[in-house]
Amino acid sequence: MRGGAGTFFFRILTLLPAVCLILGAGAGEHVLLNPVTGKPVAYGGKFSNAKVSVPDFYRPKAREMRGVWVATVENIDFPAHNNAAAFQRDYLAIVNNLKRANFNTIIFQVRPMNDAFYPSNLNPWSRWMTGREGVSLDGFDPLAFMVTEAHRRGLEFHAWLNPYRVVASTKLRKAAYLKTLDNRNFARRNPHLVLEVKRKDGSYSLLLNPGEPRVVRHIVATVREIVQKYPVDAIHFDDYFYLYGGVGNADHSTFRQYNPKRLSIEDWRRANVDAVISGVKQELSAHFRRTGRKVAFGVSPFGIWANRKSMSAGSLTGGLQSFFAQYADTRGWVKKGWIDYIVPQLYWPFSMDVAAYAALADWWAETVKGTNVNLYIGHGVYRLGEDRSWPSRELADQLRYNTKLREVDGSIFFSYRNVFAPSNPVMKEGVAQVLRNYWRTPVPAPEYRNIR
Repeated sequence: MRGGAGTFFFRILTLLPAVCLILGAGAGEHVLLNPVTGKPVAYGGKFSNAKVSVPDFYRPKAREMRGVWVATVENIDFPAHNNAAAFQRDYLAIVNNLKRANFNTIIFQVRPMNDAFYPSNLNPWSRWMTGREGVSLDGFDPLAFMVTEAHRRGLEFHAWLNPYRVVASTKLRKAAYLKTLDNRNFARRNPHLVLEVKRKDGSYSLLLNPGEPRVVRHIVATVREIVQKYPVDAIHFDDYFYLYGGVGNADHSTFRQYNPKRLSIEDWRRANVDAVISGVKQELSAHFRRTGRKVAFGVSPFGIWANRKSMSAGSLTGGLQSFFAQYADTRGWVKKGWIDYIVPQLYWPFSMDVAAYAALADWWAETVKGTNVNLYIGHGVYRLGEDRSWPSRELADQLRYNTKLREVDGSIFFSYRNVFAPSNPVMKEGVAQVLRNYWRTPVPAPEYRNIR
């Protein structure tokens, strides 16, 4: 990552003012061209043909989020270990790399599948930590070590939890799969609180039933246990609520049992997810009042709340909608102040027909405007080089576009391995452009206005 790409990119930047004049953009900006067609990018894909202009230079804020997700599920970014020394070695390599690259936040997945990367009274040791669920690293407390070492380097540590997932895909039926889990696993101890959903490929997904009050209490209690034991800077939820592919009628008996307000099943499901989000926020607020220690609550949802065709307040998009598909009212959580920051996963390029980056970034900026919720953008670094719509400049273009929006407080990259071990030359060059030219000096992470 120390080759000549940065010098080349700097030379390109010096030519941009001339390019701006040719393209007719305003001073200090240039019209973005579609990397496939060579024509100006359509602002809203097929929903708006307005041109997109991007600033010529990146101007960092005095405080901005520079984060990265470290995914442990399936050992995406972090391998399993059979001893504490190996765990420590590999984790220190991560935080040292982040420090050198001027990141300021690590979002580490500590509860990927109803399990834990810390000694817990509620969740068993994760199989992704040691290769076998319920097995520890000889008395070693990974989370205590990770938080300490992150803070020692001036990094914030955000504890990333998946609230409901038991297993994403298995060929086993529920009863058989639950027997493979540790005896202390909440799902194994409470099979009646687990939904089994058949997938299109014939396999099964298992998740804690969001409509069960005991599930809500378990998730909130899990958060309470973490913040009482560890000085984490934030609790972070990802985008998996109800399954992307739906749950069919798997929860209809629960719907009949726990629906005193006689809501439609769609509104009832949204209320169930709302209960977890508001419950976690209440728990963290109570923790702050008791201890005076601020712990932020952030959620990284699917990038589309709703399409304007479906909801008047929706975005200029035509893709899957989290409000309807996952029953996640992400816009509502912002407006109600139930979260402290939101990281929409805008894993699409400017040239995307049904989910154009510019239109979505603007929509999210407008959504948080007038609230105390911080907005960070989630960038899909892993997509660089995927096809011609993902050239090396795409990530840099997106970060420069973000600087036009005062509501955007920074960026988070998915994921660690794509930043520090890029899988193709385009990805390598795209990351290098940002790290060399935009994040050359360190800045602290933003403060949180919504914690009280």
